[in-house]
Amino acid sequence: MLERVRASNVDEILVVLGAHEVSSSERVVRCPDWELGPGASLKCGLEALGPDVEAAVVVLVDGPELAPEAVDRVVAAWRERHEPIVAASYGGVRGHPVVLARSIWPLVPDDGARSLGAVLVPCDDLGFPGDVDVADDLPRWLKSRRSET
Repeated sequence: MLERVRASNVDEILVVLGAHEVSSSERVVRCPDWELGPGASLKCGLEALGPDVEAAVVVLVDGPELAPEAVDRVVAAWRERHEPIVAASYGGVRGHPVVLARSIWPLVPDDGARSLGAVLVPCDDLGFPGDVDVADDLPRWLKSRRSET
């Protein structure tokens, strides 16, 4: 996932950890309240960002085939439209990445930002990022890479 985000035009990457430890060369924030829900982890990450940050791009680790172009596309749409929440969509369904303007950060509930409305930006042409819930859900290319390490 980090490789995909690094290939985009984001300025800073912040990794929020909860239940599992992961090594990363990126800045890491540990969220002690992760059990409260995805919004709790999201809030930990948002609170760790500096006062000069206008918006945050949110991606989930369970989408290993995220196209870096999807990140750039939603950021460009956010800059162009000035909407508080802009999200990628695949087949008309809201997905990731999501851009959250600073003005919306205090409104993020513990169950995450999904309940907050978003302007959708079609990313169907870039391919669905995936949804890995268990190891069997990993794409074949990632399974073979994982077995090499």
